[in-house]
Amino acid sequence: MPLEPGEAIPRPHPPLWLLALVTFSGTLAMHIFVPALPSAARSLGVGAGAMQGAITFYLIGLACGQLFYGPLADRFGRRPVLISGLMLYTFAGFVALFAPGIGSLSVARFFQALGGCAGLALGRAMVRDSAEPQAAASRLALLNLMVSAGPGLAPALGGALVALFDWRAIFGLLAAVGLGLLLLCWRRLPETGQMRTGIRAGHVMRDYLRLLRSPAFLGFTLGGACTTTSMYGFISASPFIFVNELHRPVQEVGLYLAVMVLGLSAGSLVASRLVRRSGIDRVMIGASLAGLLGACLFLGVVLSGHMSVALIMPPLVLFTFGSGMASPMALTRAISVNPAVIGSAAGLYGCAQMGWGALCSALVAIGGDPAVGAGLVLVGGCAIGQMGFWIAGRSRRATASRDADAR
Repeated sequence: MPLEPGEAIPRPHPPLWLLALVTFSGTLAMHIFVPALPSAARSLGVGAGAMQGAITFYLIGLACGQLFYGPLADRFGRRPVLISGLMLYTFAGFVALFAPGIGSLSVARFFQALGGCAGLALGRAMVRDSAEPQAAASRLALLNLMVSAGPGLAPALGGALVALFDWRAIFGLLAAVGLGLLLLCWRRLPETGQMRTGIRAGHVMRDYLRLLRSPAFLGFTLGGACTTTSMYGFISASPFIFVNELHRPVQEVGLYLAVMVLGLSAGSLVASRLVRRSGIDRVMIGASLAGLLGACLFLGVVLSGHMSVALIMPPLVLFTFGSGMASPMALTRAISVNPAVIGSAAGLYGCAQMGWGALCSALVAIGGDPAVGAGLVLVGGCAIGQMGFWIAGRSRRATASRDADAR
């Protein structure tokens, strides 16, 4: 039906459940593999450190891939780039299924991450494409709610697959998930972006430099990354904390992580309701403070020498609750700084998130006590995140003041 003169072109609205699935697919391959680390280490004849490093390696792949998915999506459109990423994700899953050693498995995992990060970078950008900032924040919170259920279910599912079959069954499932998403996106996913012609490497670097010169973008990105993905440091250490230090069965690790994810889900749900009444910035700052409080309480319990499941879980849930609230708010602010390069901004934001997660995983593995290392990483990440939000807020206020003076 033709549009009347002056009538706005309607925005396409891709199914939110499908965007949640493609966004979740990138991190699924990391979370589902956590309970299989001891079994895979024994099977491949390597130590625990090498297998824990595989988690870090996967996160590095996620971080690197998102740098080029954003510009490619701005140039060629969201849909073809996302479908290409799902093809790579599926193929790498099949390669990992038959990997004979830790080297080939690591290479396959890296390419699996490169493919999976297409969903991480573009799923959220497609939400922002199809809604105004306030509505996008609410939709991103709901997206985060759906995606956050995955990391809670994935470790339990991974543990069940290892118990029933073998650790390699995990990669068979991941390959099947990739193939299913590929078919769904081919049939159900519309194009949401506006393709920009003539983009070259110099243009891409110019876009990134423009974003990196923005204190607001840097602040929201630093705050969002540090507040949300510091949790990956705890996740990589969780089998050793619960099994080695607290002497719990390995089958319970997934259950404890699922309880933490309930905090993420609850935070996202509360944020989607509060943002309409309280505004993005107020919700974001309050949520990050709640996460910092939870991290400090967790570290205090660990340092007290009286660590138990009953004492550490409430602070961890408080931390994830704050992270679940802050994540969509920080993302919305970061990718709205320059609407002309939303795809590049989403990719750079995702790179910072996964890069910080990889650094946190590596830092936790350095010390001799994984619980102390995880606590220090959580507290440090939340504190740096608060600093980032303060920088971004000051920059936005200064910009608003200059604009008001100019008028």
